[in-house]
Amino acid sequence: MFVLAERESFSGHLDLANRYVALARKVGMRYNVRLLPEYRELYCRSCSTFWVEGRTVRTRLRGGKRVRTCLQCGHQRRTPSATRAVRPAAAPEAIPRPVRREEGALSGPVSDEADLADEETEEE
Repeated sequence: MFVLAERESFSGHLDLANRYVALARKVGMRYNVRLLPEYRELYCRSCSTFWVEGRTVRTRLRGGKRVRTCLQCGHQRRTPSATRAVRPAAAPEAIPRPVRREEGALSGPVSDEADLADEETEEE
């Protein structure tokens, strides 16, 4: 039904598109079936208006959230924005390795090969 609503909205019949959305919601409630997530973003939950960007909905990005305002009833819907900056994970070489007691704070880093050589001489 959402495909039909989209087709009717492109041809200019917004009242028919709204009717298709209202029917889809009513059928979903009657049979206790959830709508797919991609369809939940296409209509106003308050008045069942099919959202067409610029004609029936206004979208703004504010503080890491996407605010969609229905131009029919004024209902605002706030969702987390996908454009929110994500901090990159620390690189493995950026993670400090534990300092052994004999290295001390002022001595340079000791490679793993040198550690193995020291352990072999201690065993002999």
